[in-house]
Amino acid sequence: MPSYVAHLADLVAVSVLVFGLFLPRHRRPELVVAYLTTNVGVLAVASALTTSTVGAGLGLGLFGILSIIRLRSEELAQHEIAYYFAALTLGLLGGLGTGTEALDLGLMAAVVAVVAIGDHHRIAPRSRSQHVLLDRAHPRETTLRAHLAGLLEGEVVAVRVIKLDLVNDTTLVDVRWRPSEAPGTDPNGPGSPRAAALEAVR
Repeated sequence: MPSYVAHLADLVAVSVLVFGLFLPRHRRPELVVAYLTTNVGVLAVASALTTSTVGAGLGLGLFGILSIIRLRSEELAQHEIAYYFAALTLGLLGGLGTGTEALDLGLMAAVVAVVAIGDHHRIAPRSRSQHVLLDRAHPRETTLRAHLAGLLEGEVVAVRVIKLDLVNDTTLVDVRWRPSEAPGTDPNGPGSPRAAALEAVR
C-alpha cells in the first residue's frame, strides 16, 4: 500500500479513536495529546525504520521501552491503557504496513471496532474506584458494604480492606462502585442504599 494512504488511514483511525470514542466517553482532555503524540510518534519512527539500515526489530524495541515511561509517569486506568496501546498499534500499522491495502485498512478498522465495542457502557458498565477512609472500624464485610453503599449512594461492586485499625477505630478501603441510576428517587427513602446502611448498623 502506498505510504501516504497508510498514513492518512492511520490519522483517520486515531482521530475516531480519540475524538469519537475516548473523549466523549471519559472526558479526560489531558490524555488526548498523549494518545495523538504516541500515535504520530510511532508512525514516524516506524516509517523511518522501513527505509533505514537499522534493524526494525531493534528500533521498535527501543521505542517501545521509551514509550512505557509514559505509563509509569501517572497511574492510568485499564481502559486508558487500552486506548494507549490502540493508538500505538495504529501507528505501527500505518508506518510499517503489511503490503496489502485491504489488510492494513481492515486491521486498523478492527482495532478501533474492538475498542468501541469493549468500552461500550452496555458491555463494560461504568464504575468508579477510590480509596475511602472511614471513621469507624468495620471487621465484617457485610456491614462494611452496607455502610459504603449508604455513604456513596450507589451499588458497591467490589471492596478491599487496605487497613483495619481497631485502636483508632478507622478503616481504609479501596472500593469500586456504581452511582444509583434512578433519578428523582429519595436517597433516604425505603429501599435506598442509605436506608439499608442504617438498618445494617442498628
